[in-house]
Amino acid sequence: MALLKPTQDDIPLALAAPGILSDTQIRDLALNHGMIEPFEEKQNAGGKISYGLSSYGYDARCSNEFKIFTNVDNAIVDPKDFQAQSFVDRETDVCVIPPNSFALTRSVEYFRIPRDVLVICLGKSTYARCGLIVNVTPLEPGWEGHVTLEISNTTPLPAKVYANEGVAQFLFFKGSEPCETSYADRSGKYMRQTGVTLPKA
Repeated sequence: MALLKPTQDDIPLALAAPGILSDTQIRDLALNHGMIEPFEEKQNAGGKISYGLSSYGYDARCSNEFKIFTNVDNAIVDPKDFQAQSFVDRETDVCVIPPNSFALTRSVEYFRIPRDVLVICLGKSTYARCGLIVNVTPLEPGWEGHVTLEISNTTPLPAKVYANEGVAQFLFFKGSEPCETSYADRSGKYMRQTGVTLPKA
C-alpha cells in the first residue's frame, strides 16, 4: 500500500481540548489526515502480540529490519561519531537479541504529527515482563517518519522480538495551543526518516 503524500499543512490541529487524544480523535487524524499509515482501526492479536488502535493510544508494530549491536570492532560508543560497524544487519521475522545487548528496528507505521500534538511511547507489557525494554524519545510536533525503536535485552539470556507484531504503545497529547516552532520548522535532523536510522551528530 502506497503512502499518502500529505504535507504538514494538510494535517489539522487536533480537534479537542488539551489532554490525551481518544480513539475517536486518533482514528480521525489517521484516516482523514494521514497521521498514522498504515492504520489498524482495532486491536489485532490472533496469536500475535497485539497492535492497532486502543482506547487512548495506538500500538505500533516493529518491522523486519533489525540492526543488532555488536562490540566486536569497537571499544567505545560515541553518539557524536557512531560507527555503522557497531551493528549487524538482519532482515528476519524473529530477531534474537543477545544477552545484555540491544537492537534497533523501526515502526511499520509512518507517523505525521500535528503541530499541536506531542507523542510519548511506552513499551508493551508483554515484552517488559520478559526484560525487554523499548525506548523511544517523544515524537515532536510537526515531525514525520518511521520511528526508530531501540529494544534493550536486560536479561542474561538471548531474547526474541517478533517482526510485524505489536512492540510499543504511542500516546498522543494535545497541547494548550500550537507550538511556535515545530520540528519541521527547524528542519530537525531526523525529519522524514524512512528506515532504521542511526544517531546523527
